Amino acid sequence: MTDSAWHADPLVWGHGPHWFEVFLEPTCPHSVRTFFKLDALLAAAGEDKISLRIVLHSQPWHMFSGVVVRCVLAASTLPEGKAAAKAVLAAVADHREEFEFEKHAGGANMNVTPAQIVARIEAYSGLKIAPAFALPDLDRAVKWHCKYARQNGVHVSPTFMIDGLVQPDIGSRDPIESWVARALGT
Repeated sequence: MTDSAWHADPLVWGHGPHWFEVFLEPTCPHSVRTFFKLDALLAAAGEDKISLRIVLHSQPWHMFSGVVVRCVLAASTLPEGKAAAKAVLAAVADHREEFEFEKHAGGANMNVTPAQIVARIEAYSGLKIAPAFALPDLDRAVKWHCKYARQNGVHVSPTFMIDGLVQPDIGSRDPIESWVARALGT
């Protein structure tokens, strides 16, 4: 086993007793909709009432999914930790079409390399993530997210989990107030 000096910062905000976990694929339009609501969810529920965790859930029909997920986790190893990871998620969400294929199989991104994807993310996020992306054992963090999703029966994104139980009836289009009520059991 390799002993590394790097640490992937957990993608957790808040410190409340109720866990609200979202499984997101960064280039999925439904995951993007969910991502843009998370700050408001945390503010409405209260950081002392919920703990919000983002779990990255790579999906093969989003062709650059693995590269983008690795970029997010690489950013989480930077000194800014989870704030850097969140900046990468925001950069991808704001420019989603530049990280996705048309109808999952074509378009201009057919000629894009993983190195170009990393460079785009660096340009949009303002973060230098290529060195962290190249960490030989960064896949430990990637595998943790994948394993956690599988252990909880998560197959698609976004998936929502409250206090350890998957909530199949919660969706990205639900109002934040609904999420807060469910998270707090009110």
